[in-house]
Amino acid sequence: MSPLPRTTSSKIFAVLNQLIVSLLFLCGLTNAIADTDFLEPEQAFQFSSKQIAPDRIEVTYLIADGYYMYRERYKFVAIGATLGEPIFPKGHVKFDETFQKNVETFTHSITVQIPILSVDTAQPKFTLISHGQGCSEQGLCYAPLESKQTFDTAKFKFESTAPPTAGGDDSNKLRNSLQSGRLIIIMPLFLLLGLGLAFTPCVLPMVPILSSIIVGEGASVGRQRGLILSLSYSFGMAIVYTALGVAAGLLGEGLAAALQNPWVLGAFGLLLVGLSLSMFNVYHLQVPAFLQSKLSQVSDQQRAGKLIGVFVMGAISALIIGPCVAAPLASALLYISQTRNVLIGGAALFSMAMGMSVPLILVGLSAGSLLPRAGRWMEAVKQLFGVLMLAMALWLVSPVLPVWLQMLGWATLLIGYGVFLLRHRAVLGKAVALALCVLGGMELIGAASGGRDVFAPLSHFYNQSGAHIQFARVKSLAELEHALQAAKVQGKPVMLDFYADWCVSCKEMEKFTFTDQRIQAKFATMVLLQVDVTANNEDVKALLKRFNLFGPPGMIFFDLDSNESGRVIGFEKAEKFVTSLANFVVVKATP
Repeated sequence: MSPLPRTTSSKIFAVLNQLIVSLLFLCGLTNAIADTDFLEPEQAFQFSSKQIAPDRIEVTYLIADGYYMYRERYKFVAIGATLGEPIFPKGHVKFDETFQKNVETFTHSITVQIPILSVDTAQPKFTLISHGQGCSEQGLCYAPLESKQTFDTAKFKFESTAPPTAGGDDSNKLRNSLQSGRLIIIMPLFLLLGLGLAFTPCVLPMVPILSSIIVGEGASVGRQRGLILSLSYSFGMAIVYTALGVAAGLLGEGLAAALQNPWVLGAFGLLLVGLSLSMFNVYHLQVPAFLQSKLSQVSDQQRAGKLIGVFVMGAISALIIGPCVAAPLASALLYISQTRNVLIGGAALFSMAMGMSVPLILVGLSAGSLLPRAGRWMEAVKQLFGVLMLAMALWLVSPVLPVWLQMLGWATLLIGYGVFLLRHRAVLGKAVALALCVLGGMELIGAASGGRDVFAPLSHFYNQSGAHIQFARVKSLAELEHALQAAKVQGKPVMLDFYADWCVSCKEMEKFTFTDQRIQAKFATMVLLQVDVTANNEDVKALLKRFNLFGPPGMIFFDLDSNESGRVIGFEKAEKFVTSLANFVVVKATP
């Protein structure tokens, strides 16, 4: 076989060479096409979620190689449940060309834990809706991605994941006792807690009201009658207090705050003034003469009618005088709002109210042995309680009065009663009269000279540097979010204070706790925000609902990333509040 001509072989090699080059080109082109073949969003960012605890959801995104997701683009909402602040791991900060700013991103995978604050137990299921957005490192950014997951509420027993509170062990005990459902544990515990609350400024004003009622019975009152009156008053307070608490828990609103308006406070103040006048014998509280003969035939019914009046008085006192929120009350209300278990929550509230009534019952029980039987001493006691009721009336309407007018009111009451007591020949009576006149004079001088502190009318005459804490007011959720973001940029922790003019415990915190030098030094490193819930408008209700609060006082703390780090509910003395700040507030270290 003869060899191929040279020209023919050259042509064959040329064709093969072109074929090889073409194949290599096609392979390269295929690889290039593959390199720019972006994944579908669901493949690049694989969503999954599961419930890892009765009160916590875990959301995971598996992120494909060459892709990343933005932290600030995550958003989690739920239909049929209320979620807390998500807990993110630490991401990688990079300069993003798309947004022309530093952003925090995640690669490979991210797991976010989301607290469940409450669930609608009336619904069999609730749905989690997760929003996220990511990009490819090749330059393609995806549209926001929405994923959904449905959870069955019947498969778990919900428990609150409220952030840590001051005295966390006590809060856990309260929550655990309520969750146990054992009334034999719940009722004695809340009875003791109520006894501790009985000596707070929100409850003590009820003592002179009940005492004046007992004194108004005259010299014939004895232990048995005093005990019956005090029990009637206490049951009225406890039942209404419980009903109000259950309603607040179910509706999620501070119903007591709705009663703190000028009309209601003014009406109750006038009622107290009217009752006080009877103590000065201006008139006598009795039925008309034409009915006395008939009522005398049914004296037991008359006494029963008196008890009903005392019961109603106790009910009104509970609504008007005791609206401040303490930790036990907050725990019971939160339990009712989340579980809708009125029996357990109502039993806890009733037990707490009866514990608060113990001093009232003791007042009634001791009436027969402590109060004078007859004579001038009895009249002096009645006049004293008349003055106390006038003081109560002024104290009740003080939230709607300017401070200078409050000071004039106290000056008038103190000086007037002091001058009245100067008639006494006894040295003790004159000493008390002189002291009252001096106190009233201080209020008068303070009001005339520009003082605006009822408890310290002359404080503006001497230096109180740093004694008054300046809060920045926030009036809506939008303002709060803006303030938190600004604090995050500054690298400062935040305290959000819920305050109201009618909240006695709030004013105690400002007067006796916030003025402590150690606390002021800590406050100097923080951003201090305040929500005034006095008006109780829709924005205020939204802010209260945002933090599962039912009224003031309440202090919410945020860390350097503006995530909630803890809370204090109710009044705390300076020493305990210092510990709370140490537990919940971490200040950025100085270089």
